[in-house]
Amino acid sequence: MHLMKKAFLFDMNGTMVDDMQYHVIAWHKIVNEMGANLSLEEVKEQCYGKNEELLERIFPGRFSDEEKQKMSRDKEIAYQQAYKPHLKLLPGLAAFMEKAKQEGIKMGIGSAAITFNIDFVLDGLGIRHYFDAIVSADDVQISKPDPETFTKCADQLGVAHGDCLVFEDATKGVEAAERAGMQSVVITSFHEPEAFSHLPEILFFVQDYNDGQLEGLFQHRN
Repeated sequence: MHLMKKAFLFDMNGTMVDDMQYHVIAWHKIVNEMGANLSLEEVKEQCYGKNEELLERIFPGRFSDEEKQKMSRDKEIAYQQAYKPHLKLLPGLAAFMEKAKQEGIKMGIGSAAITFNIDFVLDGLGIRHYFDAIVSADDVQISKPDPETFTKCADQLGVAHGDCLVFEDATKGVEAAERAGMQSVVITSFHEPEAFSHLPEILFFVQDYNDGQLEGLFQHRN
């Protein structure tokens, strides 16, 4: 297995922290208060891309940009209040990032979250120093599955797209990585492996960062 990736790009929600259920619950309450009448499972299917994009998919043409931004902020505040007591990295990730840093592998975050949410996780866990590039929803025109999140992250790191490995938990994120010319490792915190069967550029699936398969990412390095 000759990988020699020069950079690791992490999605955040569901990939670094196991928080997706809290996002789903916060959205479920907000969209149903607006009359969407969606189940938790139906809301889960919409949990990708920018907040404003999600609202536009559920309520086409109904809300102004200002209204969508306010609903987005309200949702993130509800999510943060609910998740804060449980805020922690996925098992094994702290040691994995430390090893990557020692091996000279650059690290970046490519997330559809707004900066407000990325700050909540990075500063709440004290891990900002690991990342030389952070691309949020605020930094891209179109969110995943468009590849811009990951290509911009790689460009900020100064690493060729094909030399980056993406860590993702969502099908739209893996699709974005493939369209950016990158392979992925999938964390199965939010979706089962079957959901990714149409996406060929996946190295392997892991439940968390204690999985022995990840050791292979560090072998044969000069």
